[in-house]
Amino acid sequence: MKILALILAAAALTFGTQATAQTSALRTLDTDYAAASWKAVGRIDFGQGAFCSGTLIAPDLVLTAAHCLYQPGSGTLWPTDTIRFSAGLRDGAAVAVRRASDAAAHASFEPTGAMSVHNVSHDVGLIRLSEPISTFDVPPFYIHEDRIAPGPVSVVSYGRGRANAQSRQKECQMLLREADAMIFDCDVTFGSSGSPVFSHLNGRGRIISVVSGMLDIEGEKRSIGMVLPARVAEVKSQMRLQVAPPTAKVRRITVGGGKQRSNIGAKFVKP
Repeated sequence: MKILALILAAAALTFGTQATAQTSALRTLDTDYAAASWKAVGRIDFGQGAFCSGTLIAPDLVLTAAHCLYQPGSGTLWPTDTIRFSAGLRDGAAVAVRRASDAAAHASFEPTGAMSVHNVSHDVGLIRLSEPISTFDVPPFYIHEDRIAPGPVSVVSYGRGRANAQSRQKECQMLLREADAMIFDCDVTFGSSGSPVFSHLNGRGRIISVVSGMLDIEGEKRSIGMVLPARVAEVKSQMRLQVAPPTAKVRRITVGGGKQRSNIGAKFVKP
């Protein structure tokens, strides 16, 4: 299987201005009306100021990125009693807030491994909530099960500088798929790890991917995610069997390869 660096080399030759021309600007969902459809997207707080984005996919189950579940620089998972999910968080108020009762990162995700197609495609984690959230208050989103092709998608996320309200990019582009990894031109930042990427088909959006990290390709910022159905099913199976995910040390990669680290999730790499 190709490593991600080879994908990026191909992407740098393939991406053109036509692919990004339809991409819209990121917009804060700062009114009840604008945020009403996206209440299932929330902020996951891990203590000590760390957070990621996540999405309710069942009344008691939140989808996020596997690397979010590891404490930065410590080599250990966040204790479940420090994990809190705030659905639809906006300006300090959430539609529902729940603590975690269980959490699992995909067993094949390697926290210290290279940012390869294999690792990105397994960067999937699930959080079981201590109490379910009413589907009347917060309807969950479903996983996209159909064919995925390059074209328009959208993303809803939190991030550094916009941590207190969701932001939505109404349209960005899925540019390239290699095996079970995909590259997007969606606008994400630190804290956007675990954000849902939605399809534009069949009415209400379905989740085709979650944000695993960010890339710099010849000065252009790109985001990367994975194909979900099989990975989500595998992590659900882990949770049922109480299989513990790896506890190896997490390595955060910053742009330019420096030693600076962030405590809020998303990973950077510069080819």
